[in-house]
Amino acid sequence: MLTIFRRLAAVVIVAIAATLTAQGSYSDILKIRRANRGISALRSMKDGEHYTVLSKNSILCRSYSDKSVCDTLFTAPCAVAGYTLSADEQMVLFPKAASVNPIYRHSYTADYMLMSGQQQLANFEAVRDMTFSPDGNNIAYSKGNNLYLYNIISKSTTAITNDGRWNEIINGTSDWVYEEEYGFTRAYAFSNDGKKIAYLRFDESAVPTFEMMRFDNTLYNHAYSFKYPKAGDKNSVVELYLYDIASQSRTKIDVGNNTDQYIFNVAWTPANKLYFYRVNRLQNNFEVVMCNEDGTQKVIYTESSPRYVERPNSSTITFIDGERFIVKEETSAGWMHLYLHSVSKGRLNAITSGRWEVVSLVGYDGKSIYYTSTERSPLERDLYAVRLNGKSRRLLTPEGGYNTIAPSAGMKYYVRTFSNSQTPNIITVNRADGTTIDTLADRRKAVAAAGELQRKEYRQFITERGDTLNYYIQLPKDYDPAKLYPVLLTQYSGPGSQSVANRWGADWEDALTRHGYIVACCDGRGTGFRGEEFKKCTYADLGRREYEDQISFARYLATLPYVDRSRIGIYGWSYGGFMALNCALHGEGLFKMAIAVAPVTSWRYYDTIYTEIYNGLPQDNPAGYDNNSPLSHAEKLSPRTQLLIIHGTADDNVHFQNSMEMCRRLNSAGKQYDMMVYPDQNHSMLPSCTTLVRQKMIDYTLDNL
Repeated sequence: MLTIFRRLAAVVIVAIAATLTAQGSYSDILKIRRANRGISALRSMKDGEHYTVLSKNSILCRSYSDKSVCDTLFTAPCAVAGYTLSADEQMVLFPKAASVNPIYRHSYTADYMLMSGQQQLANFEAVRDMTFSPDGNNIAYSKGNNLYLYNIISKSTTAITNDGRWNEIINGTSDWVYEEEYGFTRAYAFSNDGKKIAYLRFDESAVPTFEMMRFDNTLYNHAYSFKYPKAGDKNSVVELYLYDIASQSRTKIDVGNNTDQYIFNVAWTPANKLYFYRVNRLQNNFEVVMCNEDGTQKVIYTESSPRYVERPNSSTITFIDGERFIVKEETSAGWMHLYLHSVSKGRLNAITSGRWEVVSLVGYDGKSIYYTSTERSPLERDLYAVRLNGKSRRLLTPEGGYNTIAPSAGMKYYVRTFSNSQTPNIITVNRADGTTIDTLADRRKAVAAAGELQRKEYRQFITERGDTLNYYIQLPKDYDPAKLYPVLLTQYSGPGSQSVANRWGADWEDALTRHGYIVACCDGRGTGFRGEEFKKCTYADLGRREYEDQISFARYLATLPYVDRSRIGIYGWSYGGFMALNCALHGEGLFKMAIAVAPVTSWRYYDTIYTEIYNGLPQDNPAGYDNNSPLSHAEKLSPRTQLLIIHGTADDNVHFQNSMEMCRRLNSAGKQYDMMVYPDQNHSMLPSCTTLVRQKMIDYTLDNL
């Protein structure tokens, strides 16, 4: 009888455990995430009255003001991965989904279809960065590191360049480090009249080559080599050329005598003048250079800082007419704000000001500009309108929370995606005055049907150094204040980042609250949207203040009456992995568990643009690179801390080398740790292990914290 009882009890225990696991698995959370989907590829049409969306393989046209209007513009004969409309919106380029072949994080090749109505006009195999000319006569694209021009009328192709070679010369597309850090791949731009193309030429022949091993389930593995400039090493030499389509001639544009610099954001003003960005190697001086038709040039904007100028992007400078442009910058006031400039007169006036930050410039309607900012809270994003002189500012999103805005051409309407910590996506069409016309999607019911998430509570605490830091905390399901609970700290902590924001979101950590865990997250010094000084205080000492703040946060949580101070863990990915390792090594046993995914273990191993902007050159600042490197502190790992290192072997961003060298140091120090390796997966654990790695982290936390 006792034996039967034991067997029955064992069955019951296994059944209960299986039920808990099923209710708290990552697949559970993934269902909730998917229920909160947005709207695919929504874009304004040129009339400002209609917008397009991608629905399956069709492009639909809808009216902003009349929800009954819905027309099908194009339908592809197969699954597609996006679309590009011609300027007159009569033609479309479709990349075939089945043909998409990723190169790095943003870049890929694909087979494209050119369509007019339902008719296929042309097909292109294994090309990239395709776009129409503004006059609709030509299509430019890159293939094999060369730039090509296809004439739609004559159906003929012209090679603009012919010197492109892998790991040597790139024409019209960016190299690895520009793609990763400046976030673009297409490195060419048509003039407004479609008669010329300006393009960048990258000579990466002197950039060191990195070899990454590929296994691919083959009998003999092979090395994949690509040019990757690590901190202090040589970058590509970048040149700018102007190609005349009619004469098929090209002219080299002067970008300055210094070849050790960054040249990017090639664009044209509304007056059809070419301009480009120029940033020095230390990234503490930024210039916008305009080219005149007579060959002369003028620097129309300069920004400098004793530390660094925040990495510019295409939205840093926004022209509103042929003479005036708006700049988004932080060095003048110590907070990110908008300023009106003139090509001929320089700065005219500040448009915004205050101890808060402009996040994005949304649009301009000829009278007012529209922008999102943190004026009410650094945790939120609200939409405002203001005149160019800085007067008549109006708040258009009074509810509070997190808003992202997709404007119509001319800013007569906008599509707003709103959420907060308790509210999933609500997507509406609004007039420029903020009036809601229509609700395109309300994900609250779908998310509630998929499952429940524990509420995030937003709080602050003061460190022993006197810094006030923002954090959120998620209490476990069925929370009882009389009990003690384990805590997982989740964080990223990288320069200018933000993890603590009043927006809806779900990830693997949410599964832990169903198993009786607290999840908490803190944005320490160096993170963004709290002013220049708060962000840049980590300059040249990357990592130290950040891990000090996470350790302080853990100590603070340990004082809360419902926290089990013996069961505090920390997790991070990429920069967050760098932080998780440092906290494990410097925490003196405070952390019972640490999980580091794809961690940077030495900034000497990471790329030039990202690393040097925050830490200077390693030749000038060796202590800033070595003192805070986890490699320098492996012997400090406490026997109490269970450490898991996770990495994909095909990570072209944070190389597998980082984890291998960390393992070498831990081995030399006689330390025990756990490791999970994902063959041929990249930095995001693609193409096939994004779910698997998150379930692994849930299971590891349940077993070790």
